[in-house]
Amino acid sequence: MRKSNFEADTNMTDMVCDFLIGIGVVILSYLFFGRSGEFSRFFCYGFAFSVIFILEKKDAGLYDRTRFFYIDRTIKKVTFSWMVAGGILLLCILPSGEIKQDRKALIFCATLFYILFVMIALARRMQSQNRNQTRTLLVGNCEEYEKFRHFLKKTNLNLNIVGYVGDGEEPEYVGTMENLEELIREYAVEQVFFMQNIKNQDYREQIALCSRMGVSASIVMDLYQSNYGDSYVNALGTYPVITYHTVTLNVYKRSIKRSMDIIGSLVGIILSSPIMLIAAIAIKSDSPGPVIFKQTRVGKNGRHFTIYKFRTMCQDAEKKKAELQKENEVKSDLMFKMENDPRITKVGAFLRKTSIDELPQFFNILLGDMSLVGTRPPTLDEVQKYRADHWRRISIKPGLTGMWQVSGRSQITSFDEIVKLDVSYIDEWSLGLDIKILIKTVFVVLKRKGAY
Repeated sequence: MRKSNFEADTNMTDMVCDFLIGIGVVILSYLFFGRSGEFSRFFCYGFAFSVIFILEKKDAGLYDRTRFFYIDRTIKKVTFSWMVAGGILLLCILPSGEIKQDRKALIFCATLFYILFVMIALARRMQSQNRNQTRTLLVGNCEEYEKFRHFLKKTNLNLNIVGYVGDGEEPEYVGTMENLEELIREYAVEQVFFMQNIKNQDYREQIALCSRMGVSASIVMDLYQSNYGDSYVNALGTYPVITYHTVTLNVYKRSIKRSMDIIGSLVGIILSSPIMLIAAIAIKSDSPGPVIFKQTRVGKNGRHFTIYKFRTMCQDAEKKKAELQKENEVKSDLMFKMENDPRITKVGAFLRKTSIDELPQFFNILLGDMSLVGTRPPTLDEVQKYRADHWRRISIKPGLTGMWQVSGRSQITSFDEIVKLDVSYIDEWSLGLDIKILIKTVFVVLKRKGAY
């Protein structure tokens, strides 16, 4: 019979306790500030807040037994979860107009919530780990387990390591794999870890023995000791799958980023419409040719899309590019930048200085080809010359702005430095970083810093 292991590492007890504490805090708020006949409304507040708060904490991994514990990170995640839950609740309450009459209760409730949950999060970690410990054997070379045990101490797993099991009779081992059954009996073992290292030892017989004896067996995958990025383990049917990735795969946060792109692009289109109309008239009167410059660019993971910009060059600009390649200020043929480019028109020079030429890209963002923040979208000929490590910079959607644009833009003449900035953005990506870059972009554009 197949046993479901869904949420096996989730501490459901903590989740239930958090929910009950949330309801309790709301009851206290009602007793201090509520009025007769309003309990149902207070209860709805508390129920909604608790559910959202718990779901956000779960998404942050705060209920995961294998999560590493750091006080500063824990407080940061609890704070963020509290702010998200409070923000959503306020958005729901505002239209009803009840926030004024419940203001004191809400402030008291929110403050008490925050203080309690921060204290509880820290107290849970500091509680005694001596009760109900899982008696555990580690099968494999004890030196290979040194790093693993270091990580174990940072988690909430309550294990009692009774010893190592090796291939020989060394004194640091409690026994060998041949007498694993006797060791399980002698030490009343409940869990066995097998180190699956680069030698690919075959533990099938030992795992089968554990299954027959009702003992949990876990394989510690140590096949790749290089840092390939973040990783997580899931299952595809009966196959365990390890996924290594350098870009975020968090659907929740990616959805928020996409929502920001849609809202931001719509706001950008509406606010910049008068400017775009004036720019279009100026371009048309300054030189012959279309107002909008369309070009095929390379997007996420090599996908092609059509980018929209205001035309800032003469009509045959692409043909002249090859002649000007020797004037390229980027020390590589993987990207072209040139100050005082003769192909740029008079109006085009102003549009570039003010970054007005980029405004039509709001439509690319709305269509989903680009993002508000990302990496610079390269041309087809540039990407054809990329090395493998260069390709990583297009593992995310290109952006209207990004780390390169707020770090000097055209003043940076090394393509490797540009790649380094892009990779840094990918590695450190967060919603907070996107907001920070957007704010910096405004100041960079106003100062016309590094634009040509």
